Amino acid sequence: MVTALAYVGAAIAEIAGCFSVWAWLRLGASAWWLVPGMGSLVIFAFLLTLVDSDAAGRAYAAYGGVYIAASITWLWLIESRVPDRWDLIGATVCLVGAAIILAGPRSAAT
Repeated sequence: MVTALAYVGAAIAEIAGCFSVWAWLRLGASAWWLVPGMGSLVIFAFLLTLVDSDAAGRAYAAYGGVYIAASITWLWLIESRVPDRWDLIGATVCLVGAAIILAGPRSAAT
């Protein structure tokens, strides 16, 4: 449960932090948007350390699927653009991949 919450929180924090740069450079928002954005990115990095994984690379790889699904949700809820079936299929495939990475059986040597 901690891993799932860490991934969801990390995704929200990363997308919000990246969006602050997008808003500044692409939407003409004030550079002050970068201040909470940078804080959000620090929170993102911290939350990934809470993931139950024996290796950082594995935790980050599985997070990629969660990030993609969260980005599609952001597209819908924040940017008011309804995802199409290809968005939803792609996000589902990525989440399945993330689950395989996290839950796959590991030998003691890995």
